[in-house]
Amino acid sequence: MRTIILAILVLFQVCSLTGQTSLKDINLKNGAYNVGFKHYTKIDSTRLYQIENNFDNKLINRPIPISIWYPAEIKNSNSNRLTVLDYLEILKEEEESKNLPNELLLDWFPDLGDTPQNRAHLRETVNAVSNANFLEGKFPVVVYAPSYQASSIENFALFEYLASNGYIVISSPSRGTNKRWLEGGTTKDMETQSRDVEFLLKEIHNYDSMNSDSIALMGFSFGGLSNALTVMKNKKISAVVSLDGTERYNYQVLEKSPYFNLDRFTIPYIHFAQKDIPEEVLTSDKIPAELNYKFQLYDSLKYSNASSYKFHDLTHSYFGTIGVLFSYRDKRQDKSDAEIMASYNLLSQHTLQFLDATLKNQESAKEFIENSPDKNGISKTVVSKKMKKSLTKEFDYNDFKDLALNQGYRDLISLYEKTVAKHSKLELEEGMLNNLGIRLSFNAGKLEQGINVFLLAIHIYPKSANLYDSLALSYLYNQDNKNAIANFKKSLELDPENQHAIDKLKQLTE
Repeated sequence: MRTIILAILVLFQVCSLTGQTSLKDINLKNGAYNVGFKHYTKIDSTRLYQIENNFDNKLINRPIPISIWYPAEIKNSNSNRLTVLDYLEILKEEEESKNLPNELLLDWFPDLGDTPQNRAHLRETVNAVSNANFLEGKFPVVVYAPSYQASSIENFALFEYLASNGYIVISSPSRGTNKRWLEGGTTKDMETQSRDVEFLLKEIHNYDSMNSDSIALMGFSFGGLSNALTVMKNKKISAVVSLDGTERYNYQVLEKSPYFNLDRFTIPYIHFAQKDIPEEVLTSDKIPAELNYKFQLYDSLKYSNASSYKFHDLTHSYFGTIGVLFSYRDKRQDKSDAEIMASYNLLSQHTLQFLDATLKNQESAKEFIENSPDKNGISKTVVSKKMKKSLTKEFDYNDFKDLALNQGYRDLISLYEKTVAKHSKLELEEGMLNNLGIRLSFNAGKLEQGINVFLLAIHIYPKSANLYDSLALSYLYNQDNKNAIANFKKSLELDPENQHAIDKLKQLTE
């Protein structure tokens, strides 16, 4: 029997109580949309990978299995509905055990377990319909990063719930850099999973139904850690959801990345954490007690509206559908199945409300997220929270450049005056404007934009001989000799020793 290397924080499946759960008892109420599901594999030709179960040591281009849940066009909602076993067939494929007989499936994977209750789960019908047509329209996208070495389908009940409420969820498995297994939760593992998430961000553009301007990341356990890194690299993300993400527990792994930059973490962030680990478990499993209270990432964030929730009836494994349904219960700390399923339901509701607030801008959802749990009718003994507001970030050159880009680098002087009125400390350095103007001027089709940047720069720095020289060169490149001569002459007035202007004027007047 093979073994799976467990993530650092998968500490909780030690004991012997089997679960009495079902999808029906989780009781997630469908939204207005039917749910479609599709699964396929794409290839990342920039990386190499070895499939261990082929036993040939052959290197191939990295396969990226992709699972997608989406609002679907379905005439008969009962047609081709999937079962839990259909999802576990995908688990077999992603675990590179595709030919494993189904009768051995529950025994083969330690996270499952062959019990009468788990065998009954295999027959349960889910909400998704295989390969249904995408519903016409554009929908916000949730890119999901699974827990340590887990499957793309590990949270399928949550994914179906979100899709039924008007979201598209896209996920791929958590895999090692060169083969199935990760190294042990290292920075290299984190960056590998982050690259897989970025592959999915690229895949979004292949679908008309996916709104590439409205994207959230969501991750469970190690996936939360890799998503924290991705946020620091990619400015297209609008929000991030962490399901007991290990950015809370393994902050030092995040810090070691060359991409680590807290100042780039500026989007709304919500973290849902497990219950406090009991003293008995801390002692017997040699777990640092600080895991119950230390959260360095949350404490260090300055420019993100951040919320930190604690679900007092959930241990780590139960932030995923597979864990709720299949995992053995730890009699030292786990609550009853009814309490676990109720809390997973609340977790799903909170996730939806956060996404509705950040991606759909719904006022009722914003109010829900701003409220304390008791104001939302939830006992503090079940869910507790803390939150903090973003500090006001100094408006800088890059922020102004984004505004300028959004209006096609037109009317820049007016934009600058309005912006300075709001952000009095804004300073646009001469050298930065000069470099931007040059890059635009000599970029095909952007010459007029470059000239506009120079005109703004001269408005701010009217005594700069270098800026007039650069502007003249842009006019010259545009074959506007009259304005080129006028600006070279202005540059010489300010700096009579500007040899470049002298030479160009000589050429232009011969």
